[in-house]
Amino acid sequence: MKIIIAGALLVASFYYSQTYPVSSISSEIKKNASAVIRSESTQVEINKIDEIIYKNYSAVSVLNKEAVSFAVPKIFYQKGDVISNVKVVVYDESGKKIKSFSKGDFLDIAANSQGSFYSDSRALILSYTPSVFPYTVEFSYEQKDESTVFIPDFTPFANFNISLEKSTFSVVNNSGINLRSKIYPSPFGYASVNADDKGNTKTYTYQNIPALDEEVLVPNPQKILPKVSFSLDEFNLVGKKGKITTWKDFGLWYHNSLLTPVSASTPQIKAEIAALNLTGTKEEKIKKIYQYMQSKTRYIFVSLGIGGWQPMLPDDVQKKGYGDCKGLTNYMKILLDEAGIESHYAIINSNPSAISFDKDFPKMGGNHVILVIPTEKGNIWLENTSQEIAFNHLSYSTTDRNVLAVKPSGIEIIDTPNYTAQQNREKQLINIVLNADKTINGKAKMQYTGNQYDFNLGFAGLSQKERNDALKSQMSMLNFENLEMNDFKNDRDVASINYDLSFKALNYSKLVGSSLIFRAVPIYSEGFFHDNETRNLPFETKFAYEDDYEIAYELPEGYFIEELPQNGILTSEFGTYSLSFEKKEAQLIVKRVIQIKKGIYNKEKYNDYVSFRKKILNADNSKIMISKKS
Repeated sequence: MKIIIAGALLVASFYYSQTYPVSSISSEIKKNASAVIRSESTQVEINKIDEIIYKNYSAVSVLNKEAVSFAVPKIFYQKGDVISNVKVVVYDESGKKIKSFSKGDFLDIAANSQGSFYSDSRALILSYTPSVFPYTVEFSYEQKDESTVFIPDFTPFANFNISLEKSTFSVVNNSGINLRSKIYPSPFGYASVNADDKGNTKTYTYQNIPALDEEVLVPNPQKILPKVSFSLDEFNLVGKKGKITTWKDFGLWYHNSLLTPVSASTPQIKAEIAALNLTGTKEEKIKKIYQYMQSKTRYIFVSLGIGGWQPMLPDDVQKKGYGDCKGLTNYMKILLDEAGIESHYAIINSNPSAISFDKDFPKMGGNHVILVIPTEKGNIWLENTSQEIAFNHLSYSTTDRNVLAVKPSGIEIIDTPNYTAQQNREKQLINIVLNADKTINGKAKMQYTGNQYDFNLGFAGLSQKERNDALKSQMSMLNFENLEMNDFKNDRDVASINYDLSFKALNYSKLVGSSLIFRAVPIYSEGFFHDNETRNLPFETKFAYEDDYEIAYELPEGYFIEELPQNGILTSEFGTYSLSFEKKEAQLIVKRVIQIKKGIYNKEKYNDYVSFRKKILNADNSKIMISKKS
């Protein structure tokens, strides 16, 4: 015991004898960095199935105000965790001590953005920020937890503009339970991890990793950086013990321990289904139940019971009319059960940049829950947290990845839909009257489907004025005198948003002598694409899409079309674009179609992509001349 205590004191003394002057950071590590992780050490001791101890140490130099929140000392914990040996020391630029803190200086708050109610997830936060940059925060603590299912991944960092000098992660497994680990190399060779496996201790180290700059179209850091994942074959989650040697084992535990106890129906739920008088096909019945559920519930964050992973009772959701993704999904499942329709609770990684589960490495994961319903025509997918989203439609943050569908027989890994460019579609039908005073009057019909439906769903919750103001901001390429959105419709049966526009814009045309010159495409996506010869990172087009425009220009009386651009087609590995013109007496029809492919591309191709987008932008801005008849 004396040797152990002496060793612990020696380690603490070593760490806190470092002063980390900012001047010692190399220029390579400072490049693009708002903060630098000078030294980081995590030691994980697994003592038994229901005891794990984390010993954490970090020293972070904050170079500017952009990284203040990153360096704020914080400890996330669950009810029942034991937090000890909390110590914080703040140093100035030269390494001189400014101030020190202990656990008593931390605030204890709910670990969610919606306040302190309905959550067992807590956070200790130190609300202190030095007024002068740069500075360094040295932070250490120990955390004892009875839940052993959540051994964190080891990554260099999870944010842009953070760099790393050295980070070490060691796992000491004293439990006798098999610990699996897996290294996922960086697919782009951006960094690598050193591994050392001795006896019951696995140690991993990252060194001298430069910051990821948040360049245009850069993928999520998870898709660029390496990581190491861990999972015990046997685990505990707040008193619920289970196995996770296979996805089947884990699924059986999840179904029996987390879902079955909260799967009981009630007379009130039975009455709800009876009152719907369900008729028609299976799909029609599911749609009616789903839209009924949407009409009577709302989303609210809940993180109670079994580490926040068990859903609320469906009876509570039914009576209170609210729940989180777990509770609402489970309630919807019980409603379907009462209608005799099979469905499966599905765990997913919700993220704009698609992240899937590893089929060959079972472990606890995911940050969201949806519902999947098998039918003869294919799976039906339900997002249960939105009152506005369409039936059988998943948003861009949940498409094109896999889910863990929990069944009585275990977990089945199922892919969510991957919408094509034609499904992710924007359709514009615009009629524009060109006026001799350089103004235009326009009427348009707009339609959005697929992922483009998602991007316009926010209009559903806005007032008329808010919609008009939002559109003016989006369509800033036109100088509006007035703009009105009319007949907005969120078609929740087919996932389509439709609305009409009427507008007047000033100075659309340019007067040259007795002629007017104007651009071919009035409403388009303004993009700022610049060549980058020093691009460091790959780039990602996160989803495929198609924009299909038809613009009919009415010429002012007494004018004729004097000059037109040539019809054109652009083709590249990133997509296609076409622009065509058709004369019709006093009318000009312009048709524009662009298709962009989804993909992640090496940095060497970035300038090719920029060139493609610039050609599109130039074509959109190609000029048409109309002149007065003599």
